Amino acid sequence: MHRISMTIKQSVAHVTLSLRKYPASAAAAAFHGSICSPLPPLGTDLVQQGLPSEVVKWTYLGVCRALSFATGYSALQPKSLDSIIDLQRAETLSSEDLITIWNEYHLGRGHIHASMKRSLYNLLVQRTNPCQHFVVPLWRGSGYTTMFVQARLPHMLITGLEDYKARGTQAAPYLTVTYYTEFASSKDVVLIRGDIVLPSKLEDEEGRRLLETMHSFYLNDERYKLVERFNKDTHEFEFKDVLRALDIPIG
Repeated sequence: MHRISMTIKQSVAHVTLSLRKYPASAAAAAFHGSICSPLPPLGTDLVQQGLPSEVVKWTYLGVCRALSFATGYSALQPKSLDSIIDLQRAETLSSEDLITIWNEYHLGRGHIHASMKRSLYNLLVQRTNPCQHFVVPLWRGSGYTTMFVQARLPHMLITGLEDYKARGTQAAPYLTVTYYTEFASSKDVVLIRGDIVLPSKLEDEEGRRLLETMHSFYLNDERYKLVERFNKDTHEFEFKDVLRALDIPIG
C-alpha cells in the first residue's frame, strides 16, 4: 500500500488531469417554468452519516504543492446555471421547491444531481483548497477500482487511477462536477451537477456513489484526516485506511 501511495504522489507531482467541455443538453429548456413533485435531495444521507454539525473556520498551516489544473484539454466550459433553469422564476421558489425541481429535472438525463447547504459548501472549499487530490475506491461486485479525485471548486473531476498513471495529462476524466452558488446567499442552497464524460467507464449510479464518497471524506472530520495525510504526509498515508473507513474488505 505504501508503494501505491508513493506512486500516486509521484504522478501528481509531474502531471495533472484536465477537464473536458460539458456535454450540452438539448432538453435543458424543458426545465424552465416546470414544477415537480417533491423528491429528497441527494445529499440527505451524507448529512445523516456523521457530517459536521457546524462549520468552523479551517486554518491551513501547511504548504501544498502548486499544481496546475485542467491543462491537458480545452478549457472547462460547463453549462451556466441560467442555461439550465429560469433564474428569475427560481428566485420565487422556496429552497425546498428549488431542490425538488433540480433533482427531478436531472432524473434519467445522464447527469448526477445533488445539493448542499451553504455552510457545507464553504467547508468543502476550505478543505479542498489545501488538499486538492485524493484517491477513493469504487466498489464493483466482488472488488473495487481505485479512482483519482482532483478538486478546485467550483469544479471537480474524477478519473480512473490506472488511466491517470498511464496517460497523465492525456487521461480523460470519467466524471466532471460543477457547484452552482447563485442561490447560496438567498436560499442557503448550492446546486451540484455532475456529467458522466465516459459512459463506457462509469455508470450514472457509480458516479453518484463516487460523489457521495468524495463528499464524505472532505466533510467528515475523521475521514478528512486521511485526505490531509495523502496531500501533506505522503509517507504516512496507507490506502488500506481508506478501505477500512468505507468497510471495504482488505485483500
